[in-house]
Parts: sequence; C-alpha cells; structure tokens
Amino acid sequence: MKVIITKNCMGDRNCNNLCPDVFQYDEDQLKSTVKFDQIPEKYKAVVQRAADECGAKAIEIKE
Repeated sequence: MKVIITKNCMGDRNCNNLCPDVFQYDEDQLKSTVKFDQIPEKYKAVVQRAADECGAKAIEIKE
C-alpha cells in the first residue's frame, strides 16, 4: 500500500493524530506528509481510517 497526500490537504492534522507513526505535519508546507514509501502492514487499517475521515479527501491510497 502506498499513500499520497494531495494538494487538497487542509492541514487539520486529523491523520497525524490518528496515526503519528505514519503521518507527520510539515510546518513549512502547512500540510501532512507520509513517513513511508510503502505502508507497513500493521498500519494499513488506521491509514484507511485516516483516509476515510479526511474532510478534504486529501489522502489517496494505492494498492
């Protein structure tokens, strides 16, 4: 699974709060970023939840 944060990110940090092991906030770009090229298996469910709950629909998941 690969995750991309699109330009639609509003910087509300919900994904960072849900899974700080995968998402981090970039203060310079004012948006969240992903720490991994490929998401480890143990984080897939919470990453899917973060994508589902993203108000801006800025988290794209590619299998």
